[in-house]
Amino acid sequence: MNFPVLSIIVFSPIVAAMVILLIPAERKTEARGVALAAAIFALLLSLWAYLSYDKAAAGYQFTEQYNWLPQLGISLHFGVDGISAPLVLLTGVVMFTGVLISWGDFGEHVSAGIQDRPREFFAFLFILASGVFGVFASLDLFMLFFFFEIAVFPMYLLIVIWGWDKTREYAAMKLTLYLFIGSVVALVGALAMYWVAGQNTGVYTFDLLQLEKAGFSASFQNLWFLPVFFGFAVLGGIWPFHNWSPDGHVAAPTAVSMFHAGVLMKLGAFAALRVGIMLLPEGAKYWSWVIMLSAGIAIVYGAFIAFVQTDLKYMIGFSSVSHMGLVLLGFSTLNRDGLLGAGVQMFSHGIMTALFFAITGMIYDRSHTRQIPELGGMNKVMPFASIGFIIGGLVSMGMPGFSGFVAEFPIFLGVWKTQWLVAVIASISIILTAGYVMMAISRVFFGKMPERFEGHITPITTLDKVAIFTLSLLMVVIGLFPAIMVPLVETGVNNILRLLGGL
Repeated sequence: MNFPVLSIIVFSPIVAAMVILLIPAERKTEARGVALAAAIFALLLSLWAYLSYDKAAAGYQFTEQYNWLPQLGISLHFGVDGISAPLVLLTGVVMFTGVLISWGDFGEHVSAGIQDRPREFFAFLFILASGVFGVFASLDLFMLFFFFEIAVFPMYLLIVIWGWDKTREYAAMKLTLYLFIGSVVALVGALAMYWVAGQNTGVYTFDLLQLEKAGFSASFQNLWFLPVFFGFAVLGGIWPFHNWSPDGHVAAPTAVSMFHAGVLMKLGAFAALRVGIMLLPEGAKYWSWVIMLSAGIAIVYGAFIAFVQTDLKYMIGFSSVSHMGLVLLGFSTLNRDGLLGAGVQMFSHGIMTALFFAITGMIYDRSHTRQIPELGGMNKVMPFASIGFIIGGLVSMGMPGFSGFVAEFPIFLGVWKTQWLVAVIASISIILTAGYVMMAISRVFFGKMPERFEGHITPITTLDKVAIFTLSLLMVVIGLFPAIMVPLVETGVNNILRLLGGL
């Protein structure tokens, strides 16, 4: 039997959460130490799976299947392809850096971090991480939904208990209701697929590989595609069901914002692709114009709203709506370039936005404000953070030499081939993004530091620097050496094109 790498990746965070909860509450350092060790373990395993993926063989690899409820066709079936392997790695990276950012006091410098009940915080965060890993690795539709809900519900507690904002209860409830309603709508479509596939083949199963061969009629696919796709894509921040997202970003503590924007929004987009487009390809072709319209609006609208924000977290939150619109726009093209760019964009944006929120958290911890007009001169005290924010900004703008360009250029190329006018309109977001990113860098990090901050802003910790370096390095390396990721993602795209009848 092969080494069960995916099972260990998926369930090790839950085991770590249980171990952390057994540690006495007053022993905070030990709880943090166990959390860091578990995060490093998950990161190393996800990196090993990413580097060991055989691009020549392609398809689903590291597969494992354990019957759980065979009478209903439910099994614990894991496997990753060229689309999901980078997302498993992304989750490992964000989990590791999120623990570093949440550490609290370290060495000679003081950081707010998570001082209140870090034991429970890391336990909930790791349960969330386990759900995320499970969605990206699941090849069973029932288990995909199971892990999807595990990934969503800890968010409520993490925001309500450890959130920053006065509106945290409102934001947490809004987030939970939006995502729960979306997933229920998608679940109805999934059950319809299960039932019709059973009638067509005589075998009732939730196995995604079997459902791909179920022979759903064109009318069935046209009927159920939009509920399934949009039900999942709510978590991807699709317009007009996006406005839970910026509120959730703002109210959440730093590591949760990193998970929220860096990983959870990709969870929604990935599930919409895996269940919507790959199981209902004819429906995807029929309704692709609706996705393109919705994504196009999200891209430009999100960029415009981000441009006028004075709260740094809200700016990044609406920026995430705009950049996730690019992912969904790439999906809507249903061609090689668009899908390839969307696959890389999910990873690139996940790293970029995790970096943005991490640095915003460092600034807030020290200044107790996120208002851009109230900040200034942060480069004097935290130059390492300013370099990280600039790198993130260059990625956000899609500058050549960074991962953002590797992702966004194929998306626009794919859209141009499909509907050139949408590509032209969506490109407005590039100008707006450059505007708000450069404005934020100029006002927050450069210029004169306000007198009330002089002598009161402490440097960032060594652990903060490790997190910034890790996230920045990935974006630069993929930008300079796209062959590290693009051929891998292309193997996953080839499978999607085969299901669409285009390969």
